[in-house]
Amino acid sequence: MSMPKIDDANGVRVLVTGATGYVAGWLIKRLLDAGAVVNATVRDPSNTAKIAHLQAMADESPGSIAFFKADLLQPGSHDRAMQGCKIVFHTASPFLLEQEVKSPQQDLVEPAVKGTTDVLESANRTPSVERVVLTSSGAAIAGGPADFAAAPGGVLTEECWNTVSSLERGPYLYSKTLAERTAWQIANAQKRWRLVVINPGLVLGPGTADVQTSASFGHIRALSDGTYLDKGVPPIALTMVDVRDVAEAHFRAGFIKEAEGRHIVAAEMMPLGQLADMLREAFGDGWAFAKNVPLPAGIPRARSSNAKSKTALGMDYRPIKPALIAMFSQLVDTGVLKKP
Repeated sequence: MSMPKIDDANGVRVLVTGATGYVAGWLIKRLLDAGAVVNATVRDPSNTAKIAHLQAMADESPGSIAFFKADLLQPGSHDRAMQGCKIVFHTASPFLLEQEVKSPQQDLVEPAVKGTTDVLESANRTPSVERVVLTSSGAAIAGGPADFAAAPGGVLTEECWNTVSSLERGPYLYSKTLAERTAWQIANAQKRWRLVVINPGLVLGPGTADVQTSASFGHIRALSDGTYLDKGVPPIALTMVDVRDVAEAHFRAGFIKEAEGRHIVAAEMMPLGQLADMLREAFGDGWAFAKNVPLPAGIPRARSSNAKSKTALGMDYRPIKPALIAMFSQLVDTGVLKKP
């Protein structure tokens, strides 16, 4: 199998939305290391502590970075940051644990859909933009057993869509599905720029900043701080992927000329409780690690195929266990997690 050619990123001006985010941090590092000129949007560019890790990356790389203020709910706020950019990486979107969501519509759906709409409409107004790379989710591929049962041959591919989630049932999954469908509607209504979509599984691995707000870290905390100790881990199996591989997939989606459509980005599928077993094996029994519980019998299951990402983007995935261990170690080292 021949590797797809990755175009030279040196000197190319790009926009990364939600620059202080989990995936965005690693994507920006990859871009800077390749010599790109990064326009990065954040809520408050004057908060130097929040962006210090990104500036430090730029200082140690051949690329450069500039920060711009933008808000997913403020129409037109991405226009200035997008000027002169050839590629737009839209990574900004809320990812919260269920208990953190007060209003699914206001906390999840509106920022995801309105933010995507605003960024893509800005792309329509910006002549320099040739490509938009959207961070979607495996959640937009399938949302539950009915979608698994409908998967041809029990295999989820880029042709599959989440048809079961709603504002009342799985609002985060619903928000990602709506946002991606909105993106395709806007992209298909024009012909100047190309939309390329990344659909990652549960993202694991260390962050580029000490403090991370992604719900991925919330899941790992819950596995180890006693949250799931008595009732057990939710009996679900998820596709999982190293955050550095997600960043690489975004980079390649931007700089491989032939890249198009959706890409399932995932290394392994396993029960969520298996992560607790991995942590217990690596860090001992002094923690309140969750009890793994068997997955219920009789529920339709399907595996996700990462074949397209391997052929079209040339992806080669890291194993999950080292990513999990590095992620947990970061939470301990930064004082976020303490032994009970």
